Amino acid sequence: MLKIVKKNREARVDQVIEEATIRLRVERYEAARLIYKLKDLGYIRFIDPNPPRSLLKYFFSSHVVWFWLLVGSVMMIFLLIYLMPQKPPFTYLRYGFGSLFVLYLPGAALIELLYPKPKDLSQLERLALSIGLSLALVPLVGLILNYTPWGIRLTPIFTSLSLLTLGLASGAVARKYSLLKLEIISRRHGGGG
Repeated sequence: MLKIVKKNREARVDQVIEEATIRLRVERYEAARLIYKLKDLGYIRFIDPNPPRSLLKYFFSSHVVWFWLLVGSVMMIFLLIYLMPQKPPFTYLRYGFGSLFVLYLPGAALIELLYPKPKDLSQLERLALSIGLSLALVPLVGLILNYTPWGIRLTPIFTSLSLLTLGLASGAVARKYSLLKLEIISRRHGGGG
């Protein structure tokens, strides 16, 4: 498989998969699995042929699907708190999404900001640090709110945590875009990334 990839250095993934199915006589999914295994081992690298050229385009590219899932989760919490009836089927959804909102999302956004490269931390480390940092950030937000005129009530807490989470996530997107630009520049000048 590595010979096929080296022969087709600038080829698209689907082209390499097609050639591998013919030359190695394997199914398409097996060829794809081999290619991704080579990627995980560091033998090959996938490069976006048309990377986003501006931060705005980057915001709406497939590079930041995680950001839009986070925004969707915050919107779902908003709907569950303010628009859905507070009756049993919706109450359980509120508990589930509320736990995610308080115990995971603020820390996950901060982890994405601090460690923007996927290889910086493993998925398990990201999960553990996200929960730990959320457990540190949420009481700080509560402490700050305690000394404001709004106090510690549902609306100020939801608003503060939403703004904190979305702000950290937006900073992470900007940081990831700057890293992408650096990678593009280094490739263009022969650095190889």
